Parts: sequence; structure tokens; C-alpha cells
Amino acid sequence: MVHTFRLLAAAAYALALPLLIVTAPVRWLASDIAVYERGFRTYDAETRTGLPLAELDRAGRDIIDYFENDARDLRIVVTVNGVEEPLYNDRETAHMRDVKRLMWALYRVNEIALVVVLGYIALAVLWSRERSVRGLATLSLAGLAAGGLVVGLIAAFALTGFDQAWTAFHEVAFRNDLWRLDPDTDRLIQMFPEPFWQDVTYLAGGIMAAEALAVATLCAGYLLRTRSESGSVRGRAGTPAATTAPRGG
Repeated sequence: MVHTFRLLAAAAYALALPLLIVTAPVRWLASDIAVYERGFRTYDAETRTGLPLAELDRAGRDIIDYFENDARDLRIVVTVNGVEEPLYNDRETAHMRDVKRLMWALYRVNEIALVVVLGYIALAVLWSRERSVRGLATLSLAGLAAGGLVVGLIAAFALTGFDQAWTAFHEVAFRNDLWRLDPDTDRLIQMFPEPFWQDVTYLAGGIMAAEALAVATLCAGYLLRTRSESGSVRGRAGTPAATTAPRGG
């Protein structure tokens, strides 16, 4: 029973590590107002929406807050020609409810993965010492390899055609077609056009790759540095004890 629990704990860590590496950049970018503001200016959201940048920047902050609060609907009021009106129509508001559910799920996965990774290191390595640091490094590399294979396949699919990959993502992530918006009339897609999401996706992918490379380099470097020490310990453990021949009388 104890052995099974140890295997399950190790498997949970190997799964949680790549999940943490994947979800952390997504959560960070979704919560960084600078990403929104840069996108508004790069893709001329002011002209597309007919709203001043100050209003768009405020809306970006409201969206970030919406992902973190308990509100069911995203209600943003903007001023157009001196008249206040909702930023998004009913279809866009309903789609944002779906987006919020997806983001909340991602945030929870991110938090659980962080707890599993830190908890395993604290309990299995530092406290009980059931797994050595070398064992942790090896397990981490195994988790990165498995996660990297899955992420790599997804990245290859996205790089062959972002439009197709973006559509496939929406069809998998959402149960309806509310995400199909009209760029001529719907401000949500005017503020966040597909090229914006392509930039963010590639940026997130670059951060994930850098994180994975840093962890892999640290683990591989430690294994190489301690290889001779580990070999000498095994050698001493496998050497039979010397015996003294009995003296004849």
C-alpha cells in the first residue's frame, strides 16, 4: 500500500510539473494589463472600435478583474459621443461567461499543480527523504519529456496554420458558437483580433520553452555533477567485506 502511494505521488509530481510550466505563463499574460494595452495599440483597436485608448485600457483592467472576481457577467460601460452604452452586446457577454469558466479552470489547475510540486518536494525529498535530490531530478526530466511531447505536438499543429489551430481550440473548448463574432460589429473581436492571439500564443509558448529549458538544464546539470559521487557510493556499497584468513597453528 505504501509503495503504491509513493508511485502515485511520484506520478502526480511528474504530471503537475509540466502543467505548472504551461499554466503559469497563461495566467500571467491574462493578468498583465501591459499585454492588453500593447495589443490595443499594435492592432489599432481605437480605430476599430471607435473608442479612445483610455476607455479601452480601462476595459482591459475590468476584464482582468472579471477573471478574478465572482461576477457572473462582464458589465463594462463606455462613453461614446457623450452617451454611455454597454461595451459588449448580449452575445459577447455570454461568450465572456464561457471564457471566464475556462480561465477559472485553468487558474485552479495552476494552483493545484503548484501545491503538488511544492508539496512533493517538501514531503518526499526534504522531510521524509524517501526520494533523493538525484531521484527528483530524474523524475523531473521524465515529467518534462512527457509534457514536452504533448506540447510539442500541439505547437507543431499551431505552427502549420494558426487559423486552423485557433478554430480547433474553440471547437474543443466551447460547447457553442458564441465565439464566432463579427469583426465589423462586435467590439470584443475588434479589441482582440486573431493576430493579437497569435502573438500572445507565441509569447506564451516561448516562456514555456524557456521555463522547461531552465528546469531541464538545472536537473541535467545536477545529475552530471553528482554522477561520480553516486557511482562511488554504489561501488562502496557493492564491495564485499574483507575477510581475514584464519591462522594455522
